[in-house]
Amino acid sequence: MRILRFTPPTGSNLGSDPLFGILEDNSTIRLVNGDPLYSGIQIREERIPLESVRILAPVIPRSKVVCVGKNYADHAAEMGGEVPKEPIIFLKPNTSVIGPNDLINWPIQSERVDHEAELAIVISRICKDVPKERYKDVIFGYTIANDVTARDIQKGDGQWTRGKSFDTFCPIGPWIDTDFLPAKQRITAEVDGEIKQDAHLDEMVFDIPTIINFITSAMTLLPGDVILTGTPAGIGPVIPGKEVKIAIEGLGELTNRVSARG
Repeated sequence: MRILRFTPPTGSNLGSDPLFGILEDNSTIRLVNGDPLYSGIQIREERIPLESVRILAPVIPRSKVVCVGKNYADHAAEMGGEVPKEPIIFLKPNTSVIGPNDLINWPIQSERVDHEAELAIVISRICKDVPKERYKDVIFGYTIANDVTARDIQKGDGQWTRGKSFDTFCPIGPWIDTDFLPAKQRITAEVDGEIKQDAHLDEMVFDIPTIINFITSAMTLLPGDVILTGTPAGIGPVIPGKEVKIAIEGLGELTNRVSARG
C-alpha cells in the first residue's frame, strides 16, 4: 500500500488542507480519513486523479529525523574513514523536511551543497529498546530521502548538525510504502540525468534490525519519526538550478530542484 499526502485540487469541494490517500493503479488516489499513521486506514469513497494534486512530504515528523552515517563501506572510504564498529547517528530537525518537487534552498553560508541518496524508515509507534527480531513491529513503512548536506560547513564545524539541518535539507517522498521489503534493490542519485550514486540496499554495513535496535537503545522513537539509513559512495555537489532525482527500485523516485545560492 502506498500512502500519499497531498494538497487537494484547486476549486474542489475537499477544502485546502492537506489530505491523505492510497495510490491506486499509479494514477488514482483513494481518499482516507485523517492521518493513517495515527488513526489507521479508514477508506473513503472519493477518488481523485493523481495528476490533479500537489504531492507533499508523506510525513512531517512531529519529533525528529534520525540519520545513520557511513553505513556503506564505499562511502566511508570516500569520506576518508574506516567502516565504523557500530552505527554513527545524528539528527536532522523536522523543519528540514520538504516534499517531492519542492525547492532545495542553497544557504548563503555554503559554497558546496551535496546530494545523498537514502532509504528512509517511518516509525509507527512509541518504542524503546526494540529487539532486533521485533524491528518490523515498529515500522509503518518506507520512503525515499535525500540527506542534503552543506559539505563545507560540515567539515568546517567539525561536526554534522548545522551542515545537515538547513531548512529544505531533507526531501522525503513521494509516498510511504507499507509493503516494501528492503533487500537487494538498486538505489541511485541522478543530477540532471547523470547517475552519480549507484548501489544496492544490501550493501549497508548495518542492516535495519541493527539500526533500529541501536537507535532505540539510546532514545525513544515516536510515531512519525523518520530514520535515514545512510548513503552509498558517489556523493557530490549539485549546481544551482540542477535537478536531483533519488530512486529506489520498487519504491519510486524523489525529485527536487536546487535554488540559486542565497
